[in-house]
Amino acid sequence: MAQFQKTDGSGVLLLSPGDNVAVATAELSAGTQCKIAGSLVRLRARVDVGHKFAVRAIRAGERIVKYGAPIGRASRAIAAGEYVHTHNMESEYLPTYTLEEGRRFVRSEEAR
Repeated sequence: MAQFQKTDGSGVLLLSPGDNVAVATAELSAGTQCKIAGSLVRLRARVDVGHKFAVRAIRAGERIVKYGAPIGRASRAIAAGEYVHTHNMESEYLPTYTLEEGRRFVRSEEAR
């Protein structure tokens, strides 16, 4: 299981060593510099708490990886330090499943 890894105390959390995005644990201003996994990353725009940014350059079509799991693909090239959200990535989340009575997994829509 991946371990939470605090970076340099600047309000950034790298959830898993292989992730190509990090999460802001505090509001971060454009220009903020963060040392992440041995690299210095300068934020290109403000990043709100709970939002993510690229820790390295990500090619168009490359998978976005958070907490060691793919969460989407870059819809265009993303520079290191760039805010990552729906404007530059396409989600690849799987449908949400819930555990229904009888211990059978069903899609959330079916459980209603």
